[in-house]
Amino acid sequence: MAAESKRSSSVAGDEAVAEEQQIDVVVSCAIDDFCDALVAERNASGNTVRAYRTDLGDYGRWAYREKLDALHASHRDLRCYLAQLDAARYSRRTVNRRLSALRTFFRWLNVTGRVDANPASALIGPKSGKHLPQVLRPRDMARLLSVHASRDLKGRPREQSLTDMRDQAILEFLYACGARISETSGLLAVNIDFDEKQARLFGKGSKERIVPLHDLAVDSLRRYALVARPKLLDGKECPYFFVSTRGNQMKTDAMRKMFKATVREAGLDDSLSPHDMRHTFATDLLNGGADLRSVQEMLGHAQLSTTQVYTHLSVERLKKVHDQALPR
Repeated sequence: MAAESKRSSSVAGDEAVAEEQQIDVVVSCAIDDFCDALVAERNASGNTVRAYRTDLGDYGRWAYREKLDALHASHRDLRCYLAQLDAARYSRRTVNRRLSALRTFFRWLNVTGRVDANPASALIGPKSGKHLPQVLRPRDMARLLSVHASRDLKGRPREQSLTDMRDQAILEFLYACGARISETSGLLAVNIDFDEKQARLFGKGSKERIVPLHDLAVDSLRRYALVARPKLLDGKECPYFFVSTRGNQMKTDAMRKMFKATVREAGLDDSLSPHDMRHTFATDLLNGGADLRSVQEMLGHAQLSTTQVYTHLSVERLKKVHDQALPR
């Protein structure tokens, strides 16, 4: 009897979980069509599409649980959804991201004639606190770049393995041109010009930009290209510049894993990510006197306002120096 009761309880629990995960078929198809449109019309990246699918899927499952028509929700319904996210202690950033996804989704539904109105257009998300990017101090950058280098921090020569040469080239590349990790993984061998000391990158929406490379980065990249890469390929052909030990494209996950391991070996803050190399690149350029438009072009930002966050970071650094220098 007890076993039967336990079995019934387990079945009920499974049904509750299944109910939590359910979504209306029509809504699911609409989300699929929307994601297809993102790729076809905006050339959205895989990461962008996955983020939209995740956020809209969460909304669709919420609407199913609340027995609401997700495609014809009212302004009040969407406010209720956002309020529940807030009650569940989702961060302001997450709530605003979900709201942005809903705005874009309902705008598409409206333009394509699937709905008559956009109930998300007038919604206002919670104000987000100022969040300045994390950057590496010069001495921390030196420690990070010494882990796989041919010389240690004291300048003593050290033997590099094939993967050391590759990983050093990746780190130097990230810092030298502020590339995103996805751009680094997708870098083609033909798009590195050693003579001109520059690289051709394809960012979000496949937007092309050419970024210069300094001598140290070029030396590291050339050493990898001439010595390590051919041996890692071992007779295989691969169009991508950075390759795995099996001679295939080195994926973003593998690069992130390598970066985390390097950060730990350097004894740095474990919260550092490859994107912080991009933040450091931009901040160091501005601190060195580069103008905002040039930094915008090198980062591949569509809007200047996106780049302006680094000016705030530079001001924060100046304030700290000011406070430390002046006794009053």
